[in-house]
Amino acid sequence: MSKQELVVIAGGDGPAGCCAALSTAPVDEARAAELAKIFKALGDPVRLRLLSMIASRSGGEVCVCDLTPAFDLSQPTISHHLKLLRPAGLIDCERRGTWVSYRALPGALDRLSAFLATPVAAGASASSAPGNAPAGTAAHGATSC
Repeated sequence: MSKQELVVIAGGDGPAGCCAALSTAPVDEARAAELAKIFKALGDPVRLRLLSMIASRSGGEVCVCDLTPAFDLSQPTISHHLKLLRPAGLIDCERRGTWVSYRALPGALDRLSAFLATPVAAGASASSAPGNAPAGTAAHGATSC
């Protein structure tokens, strides 16, 4: 496993304070390196599930003691995965006695969402978006594989 330091996405002047969306402008080398570190943190199914569990929790916080039973992993392994999400700027935590409570950082999630967003043409509906073509047909005139 890599020991690279993960860098938090800094705010900018594009959509949601990040940068131009992936589909609107090419990403420069420096920005690609920054974003790759964030996506690397999300590249493990356990970390992706952890982030989802934290972000979807009512009240916005969850104790590590409530996360551990959802996995067939030890508590130290869960803590290791959470430790990798923190420097990526996706979550933050607060120690409360013996346990640690985690919360998702909405600004980071909003910036990633804006970066991945695809523009919707005026008058287009969700049913005409790629991936929503009727069964047996190809979207946008492309041939199916």
